[in-house]
Amino acid sequence: MRFTLPTFAAVLALSATAALAQPANYTGPSNAPQAATAAGSYSGPNNVPLMTVKQLLETGRDDQIARLQGRLVSFEGDERYIFEDATGRITVEIDNKDFPAGQTISAEQKVELTGEFDKGLRKTEFEVDHLSLLP
Repeated sequence: MRFTLPTFAAVLALSATAALAQPANYTGPSNAPQAATAAGSYSGPNNVPLMTVKQLLETGRDDQIARLQGRLVSFEGDERYIFEDATGRITVEIDNKDFPAGQTISAEQKVELTGEFDKGLRKTEFEVDHLSLLP
């Protein structure tokens, strides 16, 4: 199959637009457009320790698996958000595919994040593997 230059340019433009889209289903502070995704999740028992932001920042080890409960208070760009609980704030990285399919999350919605603590010399953040909504 041969593509003409205009067809190739149109395909390239569409793929570039998708790469720049706002993370799926987050309605908190941001200037980026919304995008939709679909993903499944596990809802059974969880033995990953529940921690506060303060506990994680003070005692967490690099690559430690943990759970946090609180709110995503702002979108910082490039899949990064500010997460807040009653003890503090931390930057979290959430892939678009990790948002619950078909559900919108506002800055007021309580969520639970499960993931890995990334503690480095220049940055400290929480890399989210699973996000779920709390009642």
